[in-house]
Amino acid sequence: MATDGLIGMNSYVYQYMDARKLLRFRYDNTGHHKQRDLPTYPHHKHVGSDKQIAPSSGPDLAAVLLEVEPLVQLPQ
Repeated sequence: MATDGLIGMNSYVYQYMDARKLLRFRYDNTGHHKQRDLPTYPHHKHVGSDKQIAPSSGPDLAAVLLEVEPLVQLPQ
């Protein structure tokens, strides 16, 4: 916890699933992929499934929302 009046973040998960409830992507920093030797460990991204892992810099919420925006189709 931050002591300087700022909010700190120890862990995060940002997940986007489509209307069919299929995982499109998930960012997180949980330590469950240490054996993969990711250069950004513990930060990583699941792409399309829990088994496809990519390095990630650990985006903030604004960056995740920008990534989701083109994937969402709103009714007209």
